[in-house]
Amino acid sequence: MRIIYLHQYFNTLEMSGGTRSYEMARRLVAKGHEVHMVTSWRDQKDDKDWFETKEAGINIHWLPVPYSNHMSYGQRIKAFLGFAFSAARKAASLKGDVIFATSTPLTISLPAVYAAKRLEIPMVFEVRDLWPELPIAIGALKNPLTLIFARWLEKWSYRNSEAVIALSPGMRDGVVRAGYPVERIAVIPNSSDVDDFKCNEITAKDFRHQREWLGDRPLLVYTGTFGRINGVSYLVEIATQLKKIAPEVRILLVGGGLECEDVRAKAQISGVLDVNLFMQSAVPKKDMPALLAAADMASSLFVDLPEMQANSANKFFDALAAGKPVMLNYGGWQDDLVEATGIGLVTWQLSFEEAAREIASAIQDKDWLKKASKASKNLGQKLFDRDTLACQLEEVLLSAQKRNGGKAQEISSGDFLKQAKEIFKTDKNENIKN
Repeated sequence: MRIIYLHQYFNTLEMSGGTRSYEMARRLVAKGHEVHMVTSWRDQKDDKDWFETKEAGINIHWLPVPYSNHMSYGQRIKAFLGFAFSAARKAASLKGDVIFATSTPLTISLPAVYAAKRLEIPMVFEVRDLWPELPIAIGALKNPLTLIFARWLEKWSYRNSEAVIALSPGMRDGVVRAGYPVERIAVIPNSSDVDDFKCNEITAKDFRHQREWLGDRPLLVYTGTFGRINGVSYLVEIATQLKKIAPEVRILLVGGGLECEDVRAKAQISGVLDVNLFMQSAVPKKDMPALLAAADMASSLFVDLPEMQANSANKFFDALAAGKPVMLNYGGWQDDLVEATGIGLVTWQLSFEEAAREIASAIQDKDWLKKASKASKNLGQKLFDRDTLACQLEEVLLSAQKRNGGKAQEISSGDFLKQAKEIFKTDKNENIKN
């Protein structure tokens, strides 16, 4: 197949942020497909025209469109629409067998549908967040006309898709609520790059020894965006409690975004910054394995909104790939997986003091860490391995190319809790036999 892949915020391994599209695209190339990625270059660049590079066999078409998490919502919408207009013509000029467009933003469907109609080829749409439910829930979309347009765009995007890929069971349910047939939806979540995240004791020790404040102390890390929906200040509250009950536990926040300085200021005022809570800027994805190798526990955070419980955060799956226990502060399908498999702990609906005590108890318990780490690695390998999920994506695209999008649900229905329970039940039975 010749695949025209649209992702406005595509990242290579040299960039910070999620690399799902890069990892999926390079695997499609390895399977013999030709992939053309249509994306944006977010850093400042004097030349505003399209330019091309080639990464891991992927033909990448970049359009300079400045963007950052520090931009206002109005500036972001302008960036979304500006890219959509130019990407429509670029995608239509490339020719191909199938269009594959991945959100966010939802406006990526505008150039995707345009190109699909011009080229008379099918489109597959990937839903990474519950748009527009999420921006509505956090107050980013308030204008009545904007809300009407967002709802229309959501349904229009699905209606023009041969098949839809949802990154979680909750996202699938959201697509169904919009009127799209469930049999045309495959659930393919973010994935665990198990081979890339193999624990390296040497790099882990180097990471720790380079930081005098860490040494051999227990370490909880957060790696990701400091945005409104992430609620990273949660860990400042936890650090405040840990300072009193378990002062040796360290928390490291890695990343950047709109609320980074607010988090830093709160940590300073709370008396935990550079005491038991530390911050550093985002690192490229290629450096993430060393960071997680040094951690005892990784965290995934979101503000407590029902719309956030359908998330498929990369940090959750990176923790599994690295074989690290994961701490969640929200409910939903990942909460169910953690509770059913013992891969970490959930502090959702606990007070800060209660949550801190749970974390302190777990992260200082060598036996618990060993057991949870093993379970985490097991789940990442057997249920969320990137190679397996890339094969599912390829199958969806091939089916769509043949105008057989109704096969999508058969490829991956998204019943991960049932599958996880079966995996751990089988492993338990095998251990008893042995």
